[in-house]
Amino acid sequence: MEKKNQTALDDVVIRFSGDSGDGMQMTGTLFTDTSAYLGNGVSTFPDFPAEIRAPQGTVSGVSGFQLHFGSHCVNTPGDYCDVLVAMNPAALKANAKWLKKTATVIVDIDSFSDKGIEKAGFKSDNPFAELGIEGYNIVYAPITSMTKETLKDSSLDPKSVLKCKNMFALGICYFMFNLPCDHTERFIDKKFGAKKPEVAEANKKVLNAGYNYAHNTHTFASTYTVAPAPMEKGTYRSIDGNQATAWGFIAAAEKSGRPLFCGSYPITPATHILEELAKRKDLNVKTLQAEDEIAGICTSIGAAYAGSFAVTTTSGPGLSLKSEAIGLAVMTELPLVIVDVQRGGPSTGLPTKTEQSDLMQALWGRNGECPLVVMAGSTPSNCFHYAFMAGKIAMEHMTPVILLNDGFIANGSEPWRIPSMKDYPAITPPVVKEAPEGGYMPYARDEERLARCWALPGTKGLEHRVGGLEKDFLKGSVSHDPINHQKMVDIRRAKVERVADFIPEQEVYGSSEGGELLVVGWGGTWGHLYSAVKAMRAEGKDVSLCHFNYIYPLPKNTGDIFGRFRKIVVCELNEGQFANYLRMTHQKFEYKQFNKSQGLPFTVVELIDKFNELL
Repeated sequence: MEKKNQTALDDVVIRFSGDSGDGMQMTGTLFTDTSAYLGNGVSTFPDFPAEIRAPQGTVSGVSGFQLHFGSHCVNTPGDYCDVLVAMNPAALKANAKWLKKTATVIVDIDSFSDKGIEKAGFKSDNPFAELGIEGYNIVYAPITSMTKETLKDSSLDPKSVLKCKNMFALGICYFMFNLPCDHTERFIDKKFGAKKPEVAEANKKVLNAGYNYAHNTHTFASTYTVAPAPMEKGTYRSIDGNQATAWGFIAAAEKSGRPLFCGSYPITPATHILEELAKRKDLNVKTLQAEDEIAGICTSIGAAYAGSFAVTTTSGPGLSLKSEAIGLAVMTELPLVIVDVQRGGPSTGLPTKTEQSDLMQALWGRNGECPLVVMAGSTPSNCFHYAFMAGKIAMEHMTPVILLNDGFIANGSEPWRIPSMKDYPAITPPVVKEAPEGGYMPYARDEERLARCWALPGTKGLEHRVGGLEKDFLKGSVSHDPINHQKMVDIRRAKVERVADFIPEQEVYGSSEGGELLVVGWGGTWGHLYSAVKAMRAEGKDVSLCHFNYIYPLPKNTGDIFGRFRKIVVCELNEGQFANYLRMTHQKFEYKQFNKSQGLPFTVVELIDKFNELL
């Protein structure tokens, strides 16, 4: 279909928004997959309602999906959107604040009835005027009525017909950005073709109807193109953080030669890791959906004792429940990875919103002196790498490891260059297969790592005790001796701190020689911090970024880096937990803070404003 008046753009931010039953997550995912398939850089931000099923048509029930695609590497899902698709008045009201002044707004005008406007909480009968967006480029598309017209001869029931209207909106957007429909059609055939061919045909028909509607009605004065992004050669796929985490564990199990076991209890936003691992019985992965959080981690500890690479997954409330069992894993010195996909708290808090407020809990939320390794992923795709490294550290150093991801990177997606496993390091667990001369001592340690050996049950001559009571320094038998307890407290801490000898030195983006302002962050804030610092450096501003993935222990050169800068600002999605941790570990430096606890990621705009203020 020939098109005129095409405008080339470097990047675009689109937000799909509607009721939680309108299929906005699927619509955004399909647009993302098509963009990624054509070579664009992509970053996404699914925004789920916190209520399981809020009243239809209300702001509390709005579900959104924002994606940023460009002709270059994209590191954030964008601050404000160029295009908003609003399937009802509530979606418009919830998202108008995220519109750029030049934005195009595509609305399903059929939903803007008096009842729909009232349910959304508008005070007047003109929501566009009330929101102050009358002057924007608003496309009043009859999405619902056109979907019904398209499928008037279909065998689908009325409810099923309405479920197709998201495809009409998607077709409009594909036309707007000169994207083909065929990739989505193949997905629809794969998902529905075999079992529900009538559903597949209906969705494809509506998709093309939306595309043709935009063409035939000359909806847009100009359409737009976004060129592919230059990328390193390789095979790519779109991946989200939870999926990448699961695959990183599978890779670590393969490299270690140990079977993978995951014992978990479902909890938002971590459940998808368990679901992804449950699919891979073909790769010798065993999963158990336990009856509660405590049972989940205890089955994993049992699996670790039996010789498996054991993981358990949870979010903040579940990490609290697992704390006593984590202490058992520390006492028995068994390898275990605990994934905490952080969400807003406290208590049930904001289950579908992101936050970084579990750091103090991860570091010290257990009784007694109970040290373990703490790490964090920072992008959806590098969750694979840090899950792999968490497994490597846990097994080689015989210690529990907490991997702190967060809802933003767990649910967000981006292109991932599939690595070759030959490029990943070997994992060599200290499995002992026979008793040494003089008999087996369960808590004898290797001098380099201070790790004890991993003796598998049933191995002749390696019988030993485990349990939560304090252990003898060598024999592993129960000991209440005060001097022995001090030695064991010291050696457990030293073992974890010794991990610093096996992790890479901290890197700095910008000036490694030092300068005026060092921005410090950790975990899932990387994309926004990097984008802000990159933009300011392009303007000649003396700003650099130091972003941490290894938190306890910190990289050995951390203090050297901090000493080269006049000012340090720590940015995190909590009220200052990492800043306070740094005040404990590197006391001679002064730390400014920039904190946000709104259940939302930073915006690049607010970060740049803060950094300019500090300069």
